[in-house]
Amino acid sequence: MLKVLLVDDEPFIAQGLSVLIDWEKWGYEIAGMVYNGKEALDFLKTNEVDLILADVKMPVMDGITLLKKIREESVSEAFFVIVSGYGEFSYAQQAIKYKCTDYILKPVQKEQLSELLERVNQLYNKRENERSQEEKMKQAYFARYMQSILLGRGDREAVEYISQKVEAPEGLRYVCLALESGEKIMEPQTIRCAQKGVYARCRQYLGDADGYFVFMDLAGREEWFDIGILYDVHLAEKANMTEERFLRTLLDNVRDGIEISVTAYVGDKVEKVEDIYRSFHTAIMALSFQNFDASERIRYYSERKTEESGKIISEEIIEELLKAVEENHRDKIKSIVERVFYEINGADMEPGMIRINMNYLLVRLTHLGLAQDDSVDQNEIISYIRENAFDTRMVRGSRENFETFMLEYADYLCELRKNTPGSVLAKVEKEIRENYHENITLKELSKKYYVNSAYLGQMFRKQYGIPFKEYLNNYRIEKAAEYLLRTDNKIYAVAEQVGYRDLDYFINRFISIKGCTPTSYRKKNRNHA
Repeated sequence: MLKVLLVDDEPFIAQGLSVLIDWEKWGYEIAGMVYNGKEALDFLKTNEVDLILADVKMPVMDGITLLKKIREESVSEAFFVIVSGYGEFSYAQQAIKYKCTDYILKPVQKEQLSELLERVNQLYNKRENERSQEEKMKQAYFARYMQSILLGRGDREAVEYISQKVEAPEGLRYVCLALESGEKIMEPQTIRCAQKGVYARCRQYLGDADGYFVFMDLAGREEWFDIGILYDVHLAEKANMTEERFLRTLLDNVRDGIEISVTAYVGDKVEKVEDIYRSFHTAIMALSFQNFDASERIRYYSERKTEESGKIISEEIIEELLKAVEENHRDKIKSIVERVFYEINGADMEPGMIRINMNYLLVRLTHLGLAQDDSVDQNEIISYIRENAFDTRMVRGSRENFETFMLEYADYLCELRKNTPGSVLAKVEKEIRENYHENITLKELSKKYYVNSAYLGQMFRKQYGIPFKEYLNNYRIEKAAEYLLRTDNKIYAVAEQVGYRDLDYFINRFISIKGCTPTSYRKKNRNHA
């Protein structure tokens, strides 16, 4: 309901307006009745209204002066309608320069008032839509600049823009909340719905406090359902909590009633905006080297810095396993993995100690990958390990899972030692052009062309300068832009035509690439056509 304030020095006229029509039928409710401009100003200081109907001539403060003060002092954003007599039309004209919405002549007729309310309703809806679009644009620009900084590619313009929005003298920290279905097989739409719920709960929990920013899909990966929180570490102190308790309370709030597991991966604290990428990177590292203790739902990168002094698995077994993986000796790999888990079970290790040993081994595997080809980006290898070592659809920490990963990693190293033919990349690009509207994934294409998916991704990035997923998104958005100009299809239909099943995700990607919403793009470019 839109709230209305009636202002008239004659009480019976104000009362008559309040009963002249069925206000609720038109989507309005009377918030108050006052009898001069000063009383109206006092009312507006403590009450929000959407529409003000005010008489022109009143004692103490007339309607024009009231309107002038409201606009000059930014007292209210309410639509303002002057109620005037026939001889007072000059006052109504004067009100126009103070952005008076409309005027209505006395005596007010039912039909006049109904038409006026309908016009105001349309103006209100238009303003709210424009504000919504503007807010989406601001969020998209912020996300674009923030993403460039988080990925370590932020230029001076990005740093200056974000620095204006972010003030955190106590330090900043990035936390990645990852939604994981575990052993359950769940549709992406189900996880996406849960993700939106977690996002809303994060915003609700953090409330109106300054010093935090919440993002969805900041890394731009459609298959990774995450919420990112960048916050001023001083927030915990303001809430009279330790940072540990602050995060646990947040996690308890967002997980309540959600079937999907939510885990917080906490990056290191940084002091400057330009260093945010380090906090983001360490949060992703914490995600990369997930531990085997599935009960622990807050994981700090600082606790994942492993040292050889913490190993229980013998160095001899680790070296044997690394050698077998490097040589792609599959029988040996299976045998040694069996021995590794025999040692783990025989030593009756605590989950934390298992984590230390496995993380150390995974770090050694990362170095082994770099040794095969020093031009390979370390982040690509870490990404491969994160996506494959602890596939959330397997039982995390099981021998079978670990053995499968070791065998696949051995294949991956083989790919690093040989060149991927350019013809394969050409075929992949052709697949994108012809089947962009389908659910194309690098993993499926790698199977189709008998190439390791991680290595294919690295070669694709080298060839085209951007990751496969970004290339696919760019191509889809370009096709979407064509459809927007060539057809009158609804936005959701265009999204589906180019391969997006999630409308919100499509709009966010479109804004990120084109700098405006699909609707704005269509209007602007058709007008220029």
